[in-house]
Amino acid sequence: MDVVVIGAGQAGLSAAHFLERAGLDHRVLDAEDGPGGAWRHRWPSLRMATVHGVHDLPGTPFAAPDPDAPANEVLPAYFADFERRNGLDVLRPVRVRAVRDLGELLRVETDRGSFDARALVNATGTWTRPFWPRYPGQELFRGRQLHSSQYRGPEEFAGRHVVVVGGGTSAVQQLLEIARLAAGTTWVTRREPEFSDEPFTPELGRAAVARVEERVRLGLPPRSVVSVTGLNLTPAVREGLRTGVLHRRPLFERITEDGVAWADGGRRRADAILWATGFRAALDHLAPLRLRAPGGGIEVDGTRVVADPRVHLVGYGPSASTVGASRAGRAAAREIRSLLDRSRAA
Repeated sequence: MDVVVIGAGQAGLSAAHFLERAGLDHRVLDAEDGPGGAWRHRWPSLRMATVHGVHDLPGTPFAAPDPDAPANEVLPAYFADFERRNGLDVLRPVRVRAVRDLGELLRVETDRGSFDARALVNATGTWTRPFWPRYPGQELFRGRQLHSSQYRGPEEFAGRHVVVVGGGTSAVQQLLEIARLAAGTTWVTRREPEFSDEPFTPELGRAAVARVEERVRLGLPPRSVVSVTGLNLTPAVREGLRTGVLHRRPLFERITEDGVAWADGGRRRADAILWATGFRAALDHLAPLRLRAPGGGIEVDGTRVVADPRVHLVGYGPSASTVGASRAGRAAAREIRSLLDRSRAA
């Protein structure tokens, strides 16, 4: 076939839409049991009122939902509707094991057989690769440690002392929920958080995408779009700042059996540590292609991998958000069509 698309989140679906319009024979493979991508796994108490912006899939406006509706129901339903409207035949669940270079073709090896294609759109996102930092004493802690991707709601922390690590949107949202039921909370971050009361307009989103894009052009590991926009000063965040729930402390020096300790001798008891420390790009299956640059990332020009122009990354770096996904899908389809036209003409 012409193209294999790996992943059916927002970036993968956008790419499939534009590949179809370009008349390219393609197949979409997805590891999930149903539509929705990473939204299927968001914590149940996350409501649409607090979701950090959702941009339309191409040709399918996202109708304003009930602000109290669970995000892990609304967004999968929207993705499913997009698949139906566009007649996308997504093969799922499929787990990709490796992508190999056969010369003229790329072979995508999966648990449901192999697929050979002239080009590849990788849209595997980050959800399956939560980042766990390492700190001295971590193995001694007698309480519970979990990543924000494992958070299911504040009820499990009722009456507990909780340390939340991380300065992103998930850290803030989960901390504000936990604080309502916990005996005490402590917020620690590596850098001083930056708050913004500027509305998250399309213009602001494009500016943030451009800043992230600078890194991937240099072959450096990408930062998230949210990391360069700051934390939105919603009414809930303002209240958290007023009450002191969002009083930030610098990162501790070590973890003890019953909490955390700082270099200045300060200590804080904890029953649980929630690591809201983000994710890394899920790209291990591309390792046989040897795409990584000396800087540790993959050098990308737009969506095209510089080391192998047959491979396009969407949902990576500047397109790892809803604001960049549709543009990336369009760009990848356009470049692949041009590449295949040139190869056929030759």
